[in-house]
Amino acid sequence: MSVFTAAADQSICTPLPVLGKDVTVPLVTGGEVVYAALDYAASAPALQRVWDDVAAYAPYYGSVHRGAGYLSQLSTDLFESSRVTVAEFLGCRADDQVIFTRSTTDSLNLLAAAVPADCQVFVFETEHHASLLPWRDARVTYLNAPRTPAQAVATLERALADRDPYGPALVCVTGASNVTGELWPVKELAAAAHAHGARIVLDAAQLAPHHPVDITELDVDWVAFSGHKLYAPFGSGVLAGRSDWLRDAAPYLAGGGASRKVARRADGAVDVEWHTTAARHEAGSPNVIGVYSIASACKALTEAGFDGLVAREQQLVTAVRAGLAEVPEVKVLSLFGDDAPRVGVISFVVEGWNSSHFAAALSAEYGIGVRDGLFCAHPLVRTLLGSDPQDIGECGAPEAEPGERSLNAIRVSFGAGTPDEHIERFVRAVKELVSEGAQWKYRTEDGRCVPDRGTAQL
Repeated sequence: MSVFTAAADQSICTPLPVLGKDVTVPLVTGGEVVYAALDYAASAPALQRVWDDVAAYAPYYGSVHRGAGYLSQLSTDLFESSRVTVAEFLGCRADDQVIFTRSTTDSLNLLAAAVPADCQVFVFETEHHASLLPWRDARVTYLNAPRTPAQAVATLERALADRDPYGPALVCVTGASNVTGELWPVKELAAAAHAHGARIVLDAAQLAPHHPVDITELDVDWVAFSGHKLYAPFGSGVLAGRSDWLRDAAPYLAGGGASRKVARRADGAVDVEWHTTAARHEAGSPNVIGVYSIASACKALTEAGFDGLVAREQQLVTAVRAGLAEVPEVKVLSLFGDDAPRVGVISFVVEGWNSSHFAAALSAEYGIGVRDGLFCAHPLVRTLLGSDPQDIGECGAPEAEPGERSLNAIRVSFGAGTPDEHIERFVRAVKELVSEGAQWKYRTEDGRCVPDRGTAQL
């Protein structure tokens, strides 16, 4: 019986069609199986709707903002209308800017380059490295991992109360953890930041694909997210929000598109007048197809309806957590506790297993793709595992041999395109691996645990 039959009467979306839903992969034990993509937190599969939109546009592709020809004009209109679509998707204010980047990491580095020179930045140690590391030229205060949402707000308020009240300040916080999936109290953190004269940027990389994100309602100053987590292919991202720091900062990249006027001076130097709009930080030929794919994904999710998408995803979360709870050897990682609201991202460790070995067996023997490592959130995972920050452990590169404990974890993640069968197969596979062990031998190769193709089946 399906683990989902009990909730059949709820108003829940069916899985959205995604690319790769029928791809089969070989098993080391023989035969093939439809691939279960359960690594959405790294890169979600592209929605079929997005791919179809891009394919329909591709023959009309042209360089934007540069040409007088029909295809260039069409591409420019599409590029700028995509900006409007994203602004609507995020509930942007009238004077907000939407800047297209390569990814969340690129967006936050752009903002880091735009903060005033004397800015103090506050970041929880629980952040993804994209939020933790870009603030090299600012005064950074790293905050300890909170154990409740209320503690997060209180920790931030204390830190802000102790800061220099006369300089600018910025708070950077995630909307949903890329390790635990737990939702953070963004609105409350924004209120605390503003009460102390600070601004706040929301890393919505893991939030935007799963929940509506409204800049106005949350009262955040900026939002950053990536297309490849929002069911859009290609390297594209967004930074949206207040324009003043971005308008006053030097262009993120110097070059064509960012400049309005360039002229030689009599002394041989060059005078440049830069754009004050989003173009200021979009130098070079932009990724038009990537931008259009983000806009298409925004439309597709909006039309599908977040209420139904969220309801179904919570069904999946409940099924995974319930299944893992039946295995005593499994420990699910959490900051805020079992009752904390979360998106479809769950990390865990298995007693007696190296995490890379377990993930490799899920792939090779069951056709299930998950992720193992520290998920580019090293301080957070080490805190959750109760290890010293100096302990051995690298993101995606385990030092332990198969069967030995490692200081890494396993992450399963899913979303709008995940069918019930993938979740059911995953839960069954975890139980079988723990109770019966792997059916194949594995070895470490280039920092990864892989099936030993030169040995016989166990």
